[in-house]
Amino acid sequence: MANRRLGEARWAGERHRLEVWYATFTDLATGDGYWLHHEVVAPVDEDAHPYAHGWLSVFPADDAVEPTTTRFGPAPPEDKGWFSAGDVVVEDGSMRGPGWDLTFSDEARPLYTFPKMTWDKELLPAAQIVPWPMATFRGRVGDVDIGEARGALARIYGHGSAERWAWLHADLGDGDVIEIVAAAPRKRGPLDVRPLPVVKIRVAGKDWPRANLANAVTGKAHVDLPRWSVSVRTRRRRLHASVVIPPGRSVALTYVDPDGSTATCTNSERASAEVTLEAYDGGWHTERHWSVDGTAHAEVGTRP
Repeated sequence: MANRRLGEARWAGERHRLEVWYATFTDLATGDGYWLHHEVVAPVDEDAHPYAHGWLSVFPADDAVEPTTTRFGPAPPEDKGWFSAGDVVVEDGSMRGPGWDLTFSDEARPLYTFPKMTWDKELLPAAQIVPWPMATFRGRVGDVDIGEARGALARIYGHGSAERWAWLHADLGDGDVIEIVAAAPRKRGPLDVRPLPVVKIRVAGKDWPRANLANAVTGKAHVDLPRWSVSVRTRRRRLHASVVIPPGRSVALTYVDPDGSTATCTNSERASAEVTLEAYDGGWHTERHWSVDGTAHAEVGTRP
């Protein structure tokens, strides 16, 4: 039930709002990656109409075949399901469009990349959560029948994209999963604020770190292409993640914020990641290490 509520639309007609539902998943049979992005944009300009739009990007496992992107919309936002733009609909357990018909399910509890209160009370310019962090997708995309794909369905709500950012979602196996958002707030004048890494990892059913915003302040993030990395720590644990977004396995798309400014998002659903979790007991030692090759979901956003 909690997951269902987190999927419901939050936008209630206000100006200067951006609301997003995005699904990323890997077909277990073929290794192909998919990105289904849906968003509602309510511009700042009073004369501009709110609109709903998005895209489907497909990342073939065959490196000789380039990724493709198909856009839909813009169309007036409708009341069907959680999101609707013409014949594209996202609702509880399903996503449909002109070239896809998918179901999704997940028994895992939501993963709060940002603290729950920041999402519930809208305390930040924007926040991201993952109501379905270990989702299974089935159905059809184009001519491809997907018997079982693994990934996530996540949400964003706020006033627009960050100044620059990096994002990772990776299924680490055996129910373990990691979500990272490293973002710098929009520039106001000459001050350039560094990206702060917000990390949430679930290992053996337990989420760490607990105070992820506080740990973000002391954490480090190096945001670049094709490789980016983050490090965060508490007194007894520390984590380092290094992510590679291969140019031949990625797409670069333009985002438009409610205020009309633009950003470039370079995304790959066939990225790779190395994640190391260390524990301290008088000295640091490796608690767990994960290598994710070609099934990590990642992106980097820059201005313009």
